[in-house]
Amino acid sequence: QVQLVESGGGLVQPGGSLRLSCAASGLTFSSYAMRWYRQAPGKEREIVAYIISISSITSSADSVKGRFTISRDNAKNTVYLQMNSLKPDDTGVYYCNARRGNFNYWGQGTQVTVSS
Repeated sequence: QVQLVESGGGLVQPGGSLRLSCAASGLTFSSYAMRWYRQAPGKEREIVAYIISISSITSSADSVKGRFTISRDNAKNTVYLQMNSLKPDDTGVYYCNARRGNFNYWGQGTQVTVSS
């Protein structure tokens, strides 16, 4: 019954911005660490950023530090990824992940394409 639904992807020019959203249902959202992953064409899936449950402690990959910000709104059961100064290398499918102990859930992904 757990569902993670990503939205907000699309086509954007280099230097532009997008905000991805992941709406969760069927779980106690505030108790889960939330992560954003991405997978570029022909490459392995990589972690982009994560945010720890209710403490709001965050971390991000070196490749996106200073450009991407992960946040969460526990009242809305939603995690966000604000992406600024986008580069062509940011292109890929972005996936939302929820994790708590042995529980690990994934969304279907949303496509982000950065191109002029």
